[in-house]
Amino acid sequence: METAVKDFYDMAGRAAEQYGRFWQKMATQPSTAEDPAGSVMTDFTQAFRELGEAMISNPNKVIADQMEMMKQQQELFQQTALRFMGQDVDPVVAPEKGDKRFKDEQWSENPMFDYMKQLYLLQGQTLMKMIKDTDGLSDHSRQKVEYLVRQYVNALSPTNFANLNPEVIRKTMETGGSNLVSGMEQLLEDLETSVSGALNVAMTDTSAFQVGRNLATTEGSVVYQNDLMQLIQYTPTTAQTYKRPLLVVPPFINKFYILDLREKNSFIKWLVDQGHTVFVISWINPGPSLRNKGFENYMLEGPIAAAEAIEQATGEKGVNAIGYCLGGTLLSATLAYQKKKKKETIKSATFMATLMDFSKPGEIGVFINETAIAGLEKQMDALGYYDGRQMAFSFNTLRENDLFWSFFINNYLKGERPAAFDLLYWNTDSTNLPAAMHSFYLRNMYLNNQLIEKDALELDGVKIDLSAIKAPSYFISAAQDHIALWQATYTGAKVLGGKNRFVLGGSGHIAGIVNPPEANKYGYWTNEKLPESADDWYQGSENHEGSWWLDWQQWVLKQGDMDMVDVRQPGDGKLETLEEAPGRYVKQRIIDVVAS
Repeated sequence: METAVKDFYDMAGRAAEQYGRFWQKMATQPSTAEDPAGSVMTDFTQAFRELGEAMISNPNKVIADQMEMMKQQQELFQQTALRFMGQDVDPVVAPEKGDKRFKDEQWSENPMFDYMKQLYLLQGQTLMKMIKDTDGLSDHSRQKVEYLVRQYVNALSPTNFANLNPEVIRKTMETGGSNLVSGMEQLLEDLETSVSGALNVAMTDTSAFQVGRNLATTEGSVVYQNDLMQLIQYTPTTAQTYKRPLLVVPPFINKFYILDLREKNSFIKWLVDQGHTVFVISWINPGPSLRNKGFENYMLEGPIAAAEAIEQATGEKGVNAIGYCLGGTLLSATLAYQKKKKKETIKSATFMATLMDFSKPGEIGVFINETAIAGLEKQMDALGYYDGRQMAFSFNTLRENDLFWSFFINNYLKGERPAAFDLLYWNTDSTNLPAAMHSFYLRNMYLNNQLIEKDALELDGVKIDLSAIKAPSYFISAAQDHIALWQATYTGAKVLGGKNRFVLGGSGHIAGIVNPPEANKYGYWTNEKLPESADDWYQGSENHEGSWWLDWQQWVLKQGDMDMVDVRQPGDGKLETLEEAPGRYVKQRIIDVVAS
């Protein structure tokens, strides 16, 4: 008995201590005029004002939605009363397919929890339907309102509250409340490593991974570096290699090892095993000292510098290049720049989930407007960079139930540590962006969509034109990608002036690209023609099982200079090896960069 009482008071003391630390942390959170959240909320306020005016002008549908909700609420109350009397009844409303929040049996078997669940779903779905049914609202305002209301609705889910979630209640009873104390401790840890104004919830056991030990382990060496990148040359695994080297340009908003997570799903390792001499750019995680590096610096010191270094390493004046996401956008600009400069070292290009036409920016379009960008620029001007943790939080809110609230419940309410998951480790291993580059990118690509326009964008004194590009190109996009909508990426295949091939993979932005043949998952669609519209392309496409990687390999072998030659080991050419892959740039974590 004495032991139990002592344990109770110890736990109560820990709880009081953590509670005090939490409010101390909240009280000391910086709030400045440079915080872009204020500008974003101003823009959302304008969208809600437009919603209110539209509802007043066209109230009939909204009133009908409210009346239907009241009718269903009455039906729900009656059916719940019948359940308490032991009768079986059909639900009034059910979670949407794929909604995992209410998987615990108590949400269906217990009449009280079932009533809370259905009442919440009914009211939340009605709110979203009222927005959808409101006439006279601009598309962009509707998108912003739907996004913010969805955040509000999902935040208020009964699953997110300790006293309303049956799983958490059971856990609390079993542990005597220690789960809540442990959860508070984890919350405080996450607040310490989060960017101001956001909560970056721990998604994985970070202690289980180390870049270079069990992530990014494909053998190779850094053979070149500058302020912005290290260039890795990978060790061949075949008796001979193809004559023309292959350069991979990853996005600089993420780290390259998404393409080299584990040996069994490593795109980089697969490329090496096919006989390519593979070089990969590893971008630096920039701090304030690189604040003035712009988009053109990333072009000149990225793919252009890499192609020159590859010539020194291999003696080859031309490369095949692959660009992923923003790396593909950079690659397209590089091709157009080289065309104008009449020095075309990139002989073929592959664009993975790449936007060139930003008129359909996908769900992240909710953050793209003059007010939000101006506010962000004020913050970047003060810091010298855009904090990658802020970007990670914003992207997570596009899939908030899966990428935020599920971890909130697991970590803070259940008091459990997140499981070890390599993909989520990469997802949280964020990268900063220099202020000048990010401002240029947001304004000229997303806001003004100038990349797709002839001679509208100027880089290093050169006005570029994507339609002038004659190098053959391979486009691979993903059917369920919500970051780079495939219908928007299709425009790139129509604009570039070379002989282009467009392929559509299954799944999303990552799984649709990192899809090894051995997995035999998702499949892909091909069409030998490129009709005017993406929908027409799809209607005429042919579905294939397996991975698009094999289709790409067949394509790239037809692009010339692909005879077999003796293997090239890192350091064999004019470039010495500087360090073993994956190098030190990729190992820089934001918390270390910011602290320095």
